[in-house]
Amino acid sequence: MKGERKHQRSESRGPDGDTPARKAIKLSDHRQEQKDEDELMTAADIYFEEGGLQRIHPYFFKFATHAKGRWVGRTILEVFRSEFRDRPPGYYEPAIAQGIIEINNERVGPSTVVRNGDLVTHFIHRHEPPVTTQPLTIVQETDSGLLIVDKPGSIPVHPSGRYNYNSVVKILEKKHGYRALHPINRLDRLTSGLMLVGLNANVARRMENDLSSHRIQKEYICKVKGVFPTGRIICDQPIRVIAHKLSLNCVDPNEGKPSLTEFELLSVDDDQMHSVVYCRPKTGRTHQIRVHLQFLGYPIANDPLYCNTEVWGDNLGKNGELPLALPPLSELPTPTDTSAAETPAAPSPPPPAPTEEAKPPAGKDKKMNKMAGTTSASLLTDESRATWGPLVSRMENWKTKQELAILVDVPTDADAPRKCDKCSDPFMPDPTPDQLYIWLHAWRYSGPGWSYETKLPAWASGATEHIDRVKYQKESA
Repeated sequence: MKGERKHQRSESRGPDGDTPARKAIKLSDHRQEQKDEDELMTAADIYFEEGGLQRIHPYFFKFATHAKGRWVGRTILEVFRSEFRDRPPGYYEPAIAQGIIEINNERVGPSTVVRNGDLVTHFIHRHEPPVTTQPLTIVQETDSGLLIVDKPGSIPVHPSGRYNYNSVVKILEKKHGYRALHPINRLDRLTSGLMLVGLNANVARRMENDLSSHRIQKEYICKVKGVFPTGRIICDQPIRVIAHKLSLNCVDPNEGKPSLTEFELLSVDDDQMHSVVYCRPKTGRTHQIRVHLQFLGYPIANDPLYCNTEVWGDNLGKNGELPLALPPLSELPTPTDTSAAETPAAPSPPPPAPTEEAKPPAGKDKKMNKMAGTTSASLLTDESRATWGPLVSRMENWKTKQELAILVDVPTDADAPRKCDKCSDPFMPDPTPDQLYIWLHAWRYSGPGWSYETKLPAWASGATEHIDRVKYQKESA
């Protein structure tokens, strides 16, 4: 009866509840609780290596956010079914009934209406994707509080999405003992190389100002498809974001932002299939090097976004040309055992309510703001949709097919259970080595009175003798 009375009280809440200040305190208290529990976790509690990958022991975690404006007036079940993509629709009603989803730290029913300022929480069993075992290397730490690291591919800079402990910030905290980190330059997850991290806000602010004022020179190395031309090649095509959700950026002469990158050939592989190229971006657009190389007709050879014939066609977007018709996508994979490998829309049982001893939420809380039911193409303006809509749709279709292919490839042998015994999530197959990184490496950063560089990655070893020549020319220029 006690639980029923609590449920009824939650269902009949009036519009007058906590003040905004009180609600802010609730979220602040929740974040402090997560932080305190995270600090008790050691690297030995979190990380282990298996099968050539760095893995994270699964753990319970509570996501929390204040209700978005578009949620207000809708039921909690409607909000989760329409707004979140990480679970099938059939998961949410039982999860609400079990108290895995709460409002203002209270159990509610599926028909509870979300009100302005409500604190919505979702307690989950979290499985992080594995990353490379290649270590995050400390290149140097300065007396002024600047940390220079060499980041391997496959590791994101910040906790985001499915990644938390397998991120640069968390690895530096848990394995190296650093605190209060301020990343200055942010590399993509698949990009390797040099990162500048401030150990205090002042040095981070100063370095960020130098970056935005173009007082810091950035030099990258990449490996592209084909034989790159000799001499200094300059691409100054403007770049715009086409779809934030897909991290898709393209050259757009009309709406793009000014962008400029210098390229120079370093070496060509013996088979004449690939070239190692020196890159010097003069501006800092998202994916700038990757987009400019694609435009020139020499995309990074293992780039899943910009060297993808299934999305861009055989021309791969050279000179900004887009295929007019939607290319025929190969058939979506069909699971042979639908009871074990469900599509994202299929219902699956919710996780059991966690016991007290199995409640170690850990890590930094993250706002639950993934949108579902809204395509990236539908977010374009009417004018842009005519140009970019087909491309965005092709990219979305391709990504959906990859997700389904992963479900089909879920392990089936007797020694590898299909689902987690705590949350019923299917165990995903490991990434293959070529899915851990792209052939793009942040090699050297230089500023007023300083310069730091990393070793060349193995895939660029043939360019070692040439990189010194290019580096010397840039220093002498």
